[in-house]
Amino acid sequence: MIQLSYLGTNYHGWQKQLDKISVQSQVNHALNTALQETIDVVGAGRTDTGVHASGYIAHFDSEQHIIDYEKLIFKLNSILPPDIAVHAFSKVDADFHARFDAISRTYEYSIVQYKDPFSLGKSYFVKNELDINAMQKASNLLFNHKNFKSFSKVKTDVYTFDCEIKKADWHLNGHHLLFEISANRFLRNMVRAIVGTLVEVGLHKISVEEFNQIILAQDRSRAGKSVPAHALVLKNIEYPQGYSDKLTNGKE
Repeated sequence: MIQLSYLGTNYHGWQKQLDKISVQSQVNHALNTALQETIDVVGAGRTDTGVHASGYIAHFDSEQHIIDYEKLIFKLNSILPPDIAVHAFSKVDADFHARFDAISRTYEYSIVQYKDPFSLGKSYFVKNELDINAMQKASNLLFNHKNFKSFSKVKTDVYTFDCEIKKADWHLNGHHLLFEISANRFLRNMVRAIVGTLVEVGLHKISVEEFNQIILAQDRSRAGKSVPAHALVLKNIEYPQGYSDKLTNGKE
């Protein structure tokens, strides 16, 4: 089990792809070089092109008995590009799976209401004033639903559009808005579509009740546009049985 973070600006998402640079391909290369064996790391899930992660989890199998995690972390970070960093390792059960064993994921989306050069590439600039109270009321409605097809990419091979929302909160700090959302699973493009539709609520383009009707419609064309990927961060992934507590950057 490996914990890492990355800026997704220069990558076509986590998932490795032919002829495209991905985070997974970079991590595979670093592990192959450091351990001198063929490693294919398995991630907790896809992130779209340009999306960042501060608490990403992956796992891999190795024929070696790794003892000094601190040394391996140093070696990997020396090989990896500056926008990807490994933070911790842990030995886990052979049947552990970074994707399928996850019980929740938390994303954060950042919006700024003023022109700030230092937020460029990390926040979405919305110049018109947003009604955060209306946005929070609409966000609270997410807890009343399971099917979020209205916020999913149209062409997707998922077996169900059902998700269990566990948190959906807006935080205001001056002109900076931060949306935090947690669920047991997310559909492709789901967070960005939800935020885009909530922005329309905040701009009074649609009402809170209309937001509810959009969810009930189970029709992507009814929802708002997807907001840009550069302001989205996968913040945290939770696992059962204290797996996350096992992560260490020291020696076993």
